[in-house]
Amino acid sequence: VQLQASGGGLVQAGGSLRLSCAASRRIVSINTIGWYRQAPEKQRELVARITTHNTSNYVDSVKGRFTISRDNANNMMYLQMASLKPEDTAVYYCYALMDKLYWGQGTLVTVSS
Repeated sequence: VQLQASGGGLVQAGGSLRLSCAASRRIVSINTIGWYRQAPEKQRELVARITTHNTSNYVDSVKGRFTISRDNANNMMYLQMASLKPEDTAVYYCYALMDKLYWGQGTLVTVSS
């Protein structure tokens, strides 16, 4: 599967962004899809994931601010981000867990204070 992430940009603290990830194949059968992020000089961390049963999990730092969703009909997933903080600044990568992890190319989110 190929994944194409988009929607990043520059936003002020407290603002919102919605990231999108388009998949090249049907995602309805992919059990787990989600988003990682990597901030400068930090390790990549799992931000959110969602299963085919629409069970979602979030890293503690984004709970209550970010919402992950999937649109199986259009082979898309989204990450709605609200109340953004400067520490959310990172490159965000969508992924799909199948026989292995498949990554999108990343989209940069910059949150200014």
